[in-house]
Amino acid sequence: MISLILAGGKGVRLWPESRESRPKQLCSFFGDRTMLQHTVERLRAEGSREVMIITNRDQQQAIERLLYPHLIQEVDVVGEPVGKNTAPALGLALAQFQDSPDEVLAVFPSDHYIRDEAEFHRVLGKAEAAARRGYLVTVGIVPGYPETGYGYIRCAEEEVEGVPGVRRVSSFTEKPDEATARRYLEEGGYFWNAGIFVARVDTWLEEFARHLPSVYEMVRQGFQAYLDRYHDLPEVSLDYGIAEKSSRVAVVPGDFGWSDVGSWKALAELLDADAAGNVLVGDDIIAVDSRGCLVRQCQKTVALLGAEDLVVVETEDVIFVCPKHASQEVRRLVDVLRERRRHDLL
Repeated sequence: MISLILAGGKGVRLWPESRESRPKQLCSFFGDRTMLQHTVERLRAEGSREVMIITNRDQQQAIERLLYPHLIQEVDVVGEPVGKNTAPALGLALAQFQDSPDEVLAVFPSDHYIRDEAEFHRVLGKAEAAARRGYLVTVGIVPGYPETGYGYIRCAEEEVEGVPGVRRVSSFTEKPDEATARRYLEEGGYFWNAGIFVARVDTWLEEFARHLPSVYEMVRQGFQAYLDRYHDLPEVSLDYGIAEKSSRVAVVPGDFGWSDVGSWKALAELLDADAAGNVLVGDDIIAVDSRGCLVRQCQKTVALLGAEDLVVVETEDVIFVCPKHASQEVRRLVDVLRERRRHDLL
């Protein structure tokens, strides 16, 4: 299997830890390894024959330094001249591997968390088996609650022949409101869209030829020609451009402790808490009569007294505080910083 890791995101919802110069995938939230390093190592352990990382050119050298010297010889890091969303990024990989039509090419985000790697391996094996039968396969995360921040995948009753538990996809649904999300969970047959797609190279090429013919024609010109004309590509997501239009999409349900770590609140739920429900990350934190807080401390002593359900993040140049329930709205603060031209904090 060839693994393609898409690493062009900015992750502004985890500001101020995540910045334009150090996006979420380059941050270390779980131990001393970055999100991207965890992803690369996981896929190498899965037996990926090759790993390609597509990022923006501003991040290319930083990623190469991050992977050097242990992994860089096993990973190809490619910098996009300009961001064009996920479908053109996949086209770049197809331009590179189009002469290996029987290979399975799987697409993964760079900055997601997976707790149960053994179960992830089992699910990915099912996805690869269905992909070898000519399907475009996605991994649907079994929903644990009515989340409104994710897209949903609705599966049909029809199973993929020869691969038990893998079902045809009926439709993709955009992020719903809470009432709709609750209805999805009550009805069953809906899964969160984690942005993982698996298909043979020839299947990808056929789907691009059918649904994104202008991108397909550039893919056929080869890797360097594709890269040279990258500015001419349309800006379109893989979901919208291919998956939502394809008639041969299948889904493998996955329940392996997945999270997109899309907010400080989401991160707090993945880390160990003390008896009062506080997640305290740092060597110099004092919490007195405080409950349900997330604190990330860097240099200054952080002291809490009578605090409840707060996010406190202290970096070299910023102290950020917000109610935990508002942590999804960090983008609003980043927009204000951009309006005030505080590029030093972006």
